[in-house]
Amino acid sequence: MNISVDEDVKNKIIEEGVDYRVCTSCSGPALVPITVKPPKANDIKIPVGDNTLYISAVQARYINRVTLDMVYNQRQIQYCSAFY
Repeated sequence: MNISVDEDVKNKIIEEGVDYRVCTSCSGPALVPITVKPPKANDIKIPVGDNTLYISAVQARYINRVTLDMVYNQRQIQYCSAFY
């Protein structure tokens, strides 16, 4: 699989120093810290600086690019049942 990661996403991960994951949410793919949705063993792992971007096996079938508009904010996380 060839999934590209936008530079602004890489910069966000590096600046925050946190691992992120692209997972399934109520409205499609969501980019969240792994404290919100922990990685699974079958996730695709993409190194980003000293951190890792995990992409769920489910989402990897449908996306070819990780963009900053996939970032879920705290309010969206609270109202999406996929995170509980």
